Amino acid sequence: MTPSISVVVPSYNEEAGIERCLASLADQTVPRSEYEVIVVDGGSTDRTRELAAPYADTVFVQSSPKVGGARNDGVLAARAPLVATTDADCVLPRDWVERARDGLLREGVVLVYGTVEPIEATLKNRLSLGLANRASALGYRTGRLYYTLGCNTAFRRDAFLRAGMYRTIDAGDDLEIARRMVREGRILFDPELRVGFSMRRYEQFGTLRSLYQWLYIVRKGGESQKYTYSRREYR
Repeated sequence: MTPSISVVVPSYNEEAGIERCLASLADQTVPRSEYEVIVVDGGSTDRTRELAAPYADTVFVQSSPKVGGARNDGVLAARAPLVATTDADCVLPRDWVERARDGLLREGVVLVYGTVEPIEATLKNRLSLGLANRASALGYRTGRLYYTLGCNTAFRRDAFLRAGMYRTIDAGDDLEIARRMVREGRILFDPELRVGFSMRRYEQFGTLRSLYQWLYIVRKGGESQKYTYSRREYR
């Protein structure tokens, strides 16, 4: 049976959280036979691939560079006409696959994205992501910015391929793709399409410092010799 939607999960040394992520993907309102899970690993040196294998339909090491390349490799391996992407340290609500799929079945929609909630629900983290979600909604309403984070985005595979897939850059690849996808059809923001997002890297490196580095790299066109992108250590 061909799945109706494929879920691509990039990973790199995520043994601490990938089982939690994939267990949440296994417990969805959509029957498991109707979607596939693809884990694309960046060459982990821990047990990430071993832990992912019982949950995923496919686990393989990426051949393209950086996190955008990992997502691209996953899309190329996908069997379904619809693809959703998330991160290996996220937790997905039970209706996540269903909402992503149903959003893409709306007339003319080629990409759907949603909001993020902190797994580590401190007041600081809730305020930070609350502001990010409000900015995301405002950007969508004004048409100025589609905050299509790779941890919570889904798209039609054929439109994604026509648009040229993700750029393999250090940061901002998941936002940049929206500029090209909008030429293929309608982009939909669904505030009820939520994911639990881990803030542990922001807590480790400092929220303001991490945000500044990310914005700096994005302003430089997604690549920088000054900073490495601390959220992910993809090759």
